[in-house]
Amino acid sequence: MTSVKDFRVDEPATAEELGRGAFVFTDDYSVFDWGKMPDQIPDKGASLCTMGAYNFQLLEENHVPTHYEGVRLPGNDEVVDLGEALSADAAPEEMVIELTQVPDLPFEGGRYDYDAYHRGANENYLIPLEIVFRNRVGVGSSLRSRTEPADHGLDYDTWPEEVVDLDRPIVEFSTKYEEQDRYLDREAADRIAGTADIDRLEELARAVNHIVTQQAAEADLVHEDGKIECLYYDGEIRVADVVGTFDENRFSYEGQQVSKEVIRQYHKRTQPEWVAAVSDAKQQADTDGVADWKSLCAESPQPLDENVIQVARDLYCAGTNAYVGGSVFDAPSLDEAVSAASEL
Repeated sequence: MTSVKDFRVDEPATAEELGRGAFVFTDDYSVFDWGKMPDQIPDKGASLCTMGAYNFQLLEENHVPTHYEGVRLPGNDEVVDLGEALSADAAPEEMVIELTQVPDLPFEGGRYDYDAYHRGANENYLIPLEIVFRNRVGVGSSLRSRTEPADHGLDYDTWPEEVVDLDRPIVEFSTKYEEQDRYLDREAADRIAGTADIDRLEELARAVNHIVTQQAAEADLVHEDGKIECLYYDGEIRVADVVGTFDENRFSYEGQQVSKEVIRQYHKRTQPEWVAAVSDAKQQADTDGVADWKSLCAESPQPLDENVIQVARDLYCAGTNAYVGGSVFDAPSLDEAVSAASEL
């Protein structure tokens, strides 16, 4: 399904009914939309599965509808809740979920045909949007280049040269299935959402953000931004995909990133030629009206040093331990993991 997790269908969805399947998390990672990178980060898959399952259970406890059903441990077909899995001293790598339909999204004449997508969807489909929420605006945030502070009711003439913490989170919509994600105004997002109500999507995003932000604060983590994806079924919108992990969201601890952003920024510093080539290829693809920007990229990423992989592994595992309030992984303290990451 993606570059970092596999997707298994046990019972396919139909036009009338949800199906059932599972995400099988791997130790692969991706940055800059590249897809699978040359290395793996040990225990990353189990970390994301554990944190995602923990968040889904928090959402259900707070009456937020989701597609989550439970987790499975290796070699066991039984579906259990996360607590039962962790009591067996094994972090899960497989998350059981309800499945919806994902129709084809044709790309013709330099544009994506969302009308065709929805003709194949009926009332049971994955909404082809990502709903993004921001609790702070970082110095490098794309929001600064796309909008002005006044657009969000902020009392600045221009964006200041420091992080801006927000009293009220900003919610935006972007495409999900296009080769290059693009942000949408509300009218365009409403069209792409189909039957699903855009106001309800925003409401769910704000609810998820609030719950994850509260949980992060208990671990002294700052929840900076993230996103949700949703399905529409029989008149109801449910939170889908995976929620509130160190890949989907950005967290920080005492000013240091505790998320995939650490590896992203490391590549910017150590492989700038590749990062620049990715940006150039995306721009060229946009100009040429083609979807496959990677075919235009003149560079490829290089493997990471072993010590960098170890630091990344410890950061994922220590962060998960802190977030769920347990000792799921054999890892250093979050203080130690963050300190090592800051030295990369």
